[in-house]
Amino acid sequence: MTSLNDRERAFENKFAHDQEMVFKAVARRNKRLGLWAAGLMGKTGEDAEAYAMDVIRADFEEAGHEDVVRKVAADLAGKADEATIRGMMATMLTEAKAELAEG
Repeated sequence: MTSLNDRERAFENKFAHDQEMVFKAVARRNKRLGLWAAGLMGKTGEDAEAYAMDVIRADFEEAGHEDVVRKVAADLAGKADEATIRGMMATMLTEAKAELAEG
């Protein structure tokens, strides 16, 4: 029975770790997206960092990433369309996952 309990604990630990890594990757993606959008809006330095934090916080409004897309699309006001924003999000998520995998 101990073997079964050990396997169950290992599975639970792996699941928790995987969920934490997804959370971290999405947060990194959102920061990168915020910095990218800030650059399109002409923000630099502390203003760009503050905007990136606003994008990260926007992701907590609802499940999924539509809240982030809506915020960035509205803030960019025609400087980038939703398809471009979604493409950047996909690219940046891949980059964030690779960074986390490297350690």
